[in-house]
Amino acid sequence: MRLTAFLDIPGQGNLPPLARLEKYAFSENVFNRQIIARGLNDILRDFSNNEEDFLMVMEIVVRLSEDAEPTVRTDLVEQIPPIAVFLQENRSNFPGVLADYLTPIVVRYLTDPNNQVRKSSQEVLLILLEQDLISQHDIENKVCPILLALSAPDSDDEYKAEAVNIICKLASVLNKSTVERLLLPRFCELCGDGKLFQVRKVCATNFGDICHAVGQEATEKFLIPKFLELCSDNVWGMRKACAECFMAVSYSASPEVRRAQLSPLFIRLISDPCRWVRQAAFQFLGPFISTFANPPRAGLYIGEDGPLSIRPPARGLDSDFTPGSPGTGSCGSTSSACSARPVRTEPDLPTEGTSAGTSNFLCRSSSCGMMGNSVEDSALAGAELTGLSPEASATLKLPERNDLPVNSHPGPGSWTCPESPEDVFNNFLYWRTPLPDISKDLEELFLSEAGPREKGCSRPEPVQNSCVARSEIQKVLDSLQEHVMDDPDVQAQVQVLSAALRAAQLDSVNEPAHQPTEGLNEVSASDPSPASDNQMALSASSLQKELSVARILQSTDPGEPCGGVRDPLETEQRHLPAPLEENKSKLQDVIPQPLLDQYVSMTDPARAQTVDTDIAKHCAYSLPGVALTLGRRNWHCLKDTYETLASDMQWKVRRTLAFSIHELAAILGDQLTAADLVPIFNGFLKDLDEVRIGILKHLYDFLKLLHEDKRREYLYQLQEFVVTDNSRNWRFRYELAEQLILILELYNPHDVYDYLMHIALKLCADKVSEVRWISFKLVVAILQKFYSHSESALGLAFVHELIVRFRHCAKWVGRQAFAFICQAVVSEECIPADQFVEHLLPSLLSLVSDPVPNVRVLLARALRQTLLEKAYLRNAGNPHLEVIEETVLALQSDPDPDVSFFATLQPKRRSTADSRVLEERN
Repeated sequence: MRLTAFLDIPGQGNLPPLARLEKYAFSENVFNRQIIARGLNDILRDFSNNEEDFLMVMEIVVRLSEDAEPTVRTDLVEQIPPIAVFLQENRSNFPGVLADYLTPIVVRYLTDPNNQVRKSSQEVLLILLEQDLISQHDIENKVCPILLALSAPDSDDEYKAEAVNIICKLASVLNKSTVERLLLPRFCELCGDGKLFQVRKVCATNFGDICHAVGQEATEKFLIPKFLELCSDNVWGMRKACAECFMAVSYSASPEVRRAQLSPLFIRLISDPCRWVRQAAFQFLGPFISTFANPPRAGLYIGEDGPLSIRPPARGLDSDFTPGSPGTGSCGSTSSACSARPVRTEPDLPTEGTSAGTSNFLCRSSSCGMMGNSVEDSALAGAELTGLSPEASATLKLPERNDLPVNSHPGPGSWTCPESPEDVFNNFLYWRTPLPDISKDLEELFLSEAGPREKGCSRPEPVQNSCVARSEIQKVLDSLQEHVMDDPDVQAQVQVLSAALRAAQLDSVNEPAHQPTEGLNEVSASDPSPASDNQMALSASSLQKELSVARILQSTDPGEPCGGVRDPLETEQRHLPAPLEENKSKLQDVIPQPLLDQYVSMTDPARAQTVDTDIAKHCAYSLPGVALTLGRRNWHCLKDTYETLASDMQWKVRRTLAFSIHELAAILGDQLTAADLVPIFNGFLKDLDEVRIGILKHLYDFLKLLHEDKRREYLYQLQEFVVTDNSRNWRFRYELAEQLILILELYNPHDVYDYLMHIALKLCADKVSEVRWISFKLVVAILQKFYSHSESALGLAFVHELIVRFRHCAKWVGRQAFAFICQAVVSEECIPADQFVEHLLPSLLSLVSDPVPNVRVLLARALRQTLLEKAYLRNAGNPHLEVIEETVLALQSDPDPDVSFFATLQPKRRSTADSRVLEERN
């Protein structure tokens, strides 16, 4: 019963409806007032025909909103969203009602003393904002002032925490200028609220939304400093919230800020003393790395609708070297032959007194060092040093060709600049051992050593550097000693720094012995510029020194004696017989190297004990995004990690990889897919059903990326999907049938006939009806495949197989399937009409005498709804028309009512209810 009918109950006297409404609205009985509050939506709709009465009702609503009973106020405010929707639909009749009457009620309730009323008003306000029912003018002049007052420093703590939550939500519906002018200053102030950590927690949780609302400029100017403070907050929940929104903040920052400020900050969160913070940081490490993606450089683009598109990488962005002039074939002949990466805008560096190759080397190493990654980028520059020039290459002692593995000899093109992005990475260019993953303090130490050497092209005093190294490392060790017993990560860091301290001591003792051999012994005799080559030799020798120290750090064991010091070149040669893939390791220049090192460490079993048992699953989940960011050329950085995850003991990790292997294949391309992903794909085929379903759901997407020869190898293996660990898992077979419909286009008709046709026939005999019905569509698609490729002989052979298996099947389900297949064949027109009437129609019409009514129902439907609608069979001269009409007449007089119903039913009269009857009958 509607509320207006309640107001019209006899016995209410001679009062008009409005008077009775007012009587109940202000009754002393709370129950009466609650009834009016809950029925306001119906009341306003009933009084909407008369504008004057409607406005009088709104006056009553305003008075009722001041009721002393909290339950009445709560019931009233909960009715405002549907009323607002009604007013929005009829805004031409009531243009200012929402702004003049209802919005002030919601805003006033934000300061209501009752907690339930405030909560309800906050929810209603957010609903109105999300549905755009409040104008921008009202938001700025009515909503924002009260929120700013509630979030003021002298405001009540409870009100302040609630207000900041609404402010964060409000930022997404206001324009950028309004947010910067009204909300941003208060938000920055609340981020530093030292009194109430709940306020800072709300700010940290919604930090990414605020950054997105104000844009890049305001984010870097105002929000990034506050974000740095929140990430260093004493409350671990604050740091955890920052780690969870790190990706959103990174998206709103420039590449320079992302690399220079956010990356070191994230590394600090990964090594946080609190396990929950480390857990959140590792979980969002992959998403954060994905913000470094540079589509023009990698040549990988994500479209608006989701699919990945491959385009040629931009010249100079994808490769580190540009091709030399046609006359030289070398990168070191002219200054334009090798160029620094134009990814970031860097200050120009002095190049006086250096050769072209040396100038380019210094530019690259110095510019990378300015971004705070001097250690990793110096190693990368050393690895790429062989591509500078023949003169510069001669300053380093390269391994003999016979010392290299057979499958890794550099080709003739290795000595010149690569002509295509695929040739940039080869085994020769990355034969050096990478630097280890060390602490931030040690990175700053190397940066301080490398800075003067790069800028001045001169070698610093070794004794002085050694003293600085020992003192700085000792300071870091002293600061970490008190945390050694708390965190295994700190223990590992202390071990690395202790090794660095020993290496620095050994380096200071043996420095004079290495000076004459590191830069002068191997200068080329054919060098036309001795001064330039001496400088290049010094730069190369200093780089060799850093690499040798790094190798000592990697190979130092606490139980190994450190009495002797190996020569750097001997140490280098000691690593060369190992596989070259290990030596080129994880070097790349797309993202900061410490981030990648931490990411690949997520597969370490120790991480599962000290951080999170599901850390490997998080790594697997974000791996396609990381691979997309690094690009195909840096797949070697993730190959070992992917293989480790693929062999993980947890089936959830392997399942995650199985669901995304097709996306990774699209990123890597056919060559890398065939070499690295196909073996893992083959392993997943023999895994548990929980893993195989991930492969099966995207089987077509993966197979279409393979070469035709490689794709044919899976024809025989497809039948293995029919067998499952649990026979009741019918959805597995249903998915197989759906995928086979798509896979048909990947193979020629003969392969379909030899392999896929038998799988389809087996699925058609499945115990579950859902599997059978989708398999019938697969059968029709196979027939269409044969006849569309002019393979009528294969089509006729398949038709005869269908007649034998289904028309003459002993079970009525098989005969019913035959009627459905014939109807689908005619409906899809997958075979010529003359072929159908000659080979299938006689067997179909013979089902008129089938003893099972369900079979005759499908026959009646096929004849009446499909066959008689085809122009070919409706022609008066068609000899088969008379036979079909006689069969339909016989079905119309069938004793079964369902059979006669579908035989009589006209196609245009068929309704959804008729289809439901047919489905229930089947």
